[in-house]
Amino acid sequence: MKGVLGIKRGMTQVFGDKGVVIPVTVIEAGPCVVVQVKTVASDGYSAIVVGFGDKRKGLVNKPDAGQFKKAGTTPKRYLREFRVDENHEYKVGDEFKADVFNAGDFVDVTAKTRGRGFTGVIQRWNHSRIAMTHGAGPVHRHVGSMGANSDPSRVFKNKKMAGQYGNEKVTIQNLQVVKVDTDKNAILVKGGIPGAEGTLVVIKWAVKKGIQAK
Repeated sequence: MKGVLGIKRGMTQVFGDKGVVIPVTVIEAGPCVVVQVKTVASDGYSAIVVGFGDKRKGLVNKPDAGQFKKAGTTPKRYLREFRVDENHEYKVGDEFKADVFNAGDFVDVTAKTRGRGFTGVIQRWNHSRIAMTHGAGPVHRHVGSMGANSDPSRVFKNKKMAGQYGNEKVTIQNLQVVKVDTDKNAILVKGGIPGAEGTLVVIKWAVKKGIQAK
């Protein structure tokens, strides 16, 4: 397992070795603490539960408070589970930061997209409006035909229509780590990632980018 939790802090740009401007997203990554270790014997699979971000004690229920006390750490706002191999060496209380990744690594970034509310088909699915000529209205931005009437007398599943847009979990794959700032505990990833500033971000080792040196 190679991953870390972080917070999206916005976008900026840096200069590459040849003077090329590279747009990057700044992610405040860690410090993260292992608050629970799951094993095949007790849970049926091998994983670790990672905590990130401090939380006031008054907002934590007793079961969670006991778990944090056992891990020897302060209450955490976010908890996420990472699958690991059975022969891993993680222990409760272990801490890791942004330096789990290096410049040049490829990662998969998961976050929630911006919520846009109830939108029409043009904004949600990039449909085109009909001609704005006389006699065509007032349905210029409507969804259009629903299909045949008498047969099958219903709307097929997965018909692209108006509805809730955004506020969903999205993973962007194969993003390259441009820089790791250990002093500020920040990871600079090339390009954009989902979500607004302050959104929780899960950074994991890239799945499709081949076998990288661990």
